[in-house]
Amino acid sequence: MVVGTGKIMLRIHGCRSLKEKRGVVKPMIRQMQNHFNVSVAEVDAQDIYQKAEIGFALVGVNRRIVNAKIDKIFNWAESLGLAEVVNCDMEIISL
Repeated sequence: MVVGTGKIMLRIHGCRSLKEKRGVVKPMIRQMQNHFNVSVAEVDAQDIYQKAEIGFALVGVNRRIVNAKIDKIFNWAESLGLAEVVNCDMEIISL
């Protein structure tokens, strides 16, 4: 079993309230869950208007496939254009 985790750090330009931030983060989380079938949550910086950190996890049987899916998620997040992707981190663990 292979477990892959990832974190996407976002900068949301022009955001002046938590309501505006939710308007960007919630749709992104929902689309990521529907499109990639992964577990997703906002994991840090919940009280900072212009910053968001989204974490996700997935399980598979092949390390190469898990790595490829994480790369697709990172590329997808950048292509959305809802916010600037500042940094992406991933970890893959074989159990």
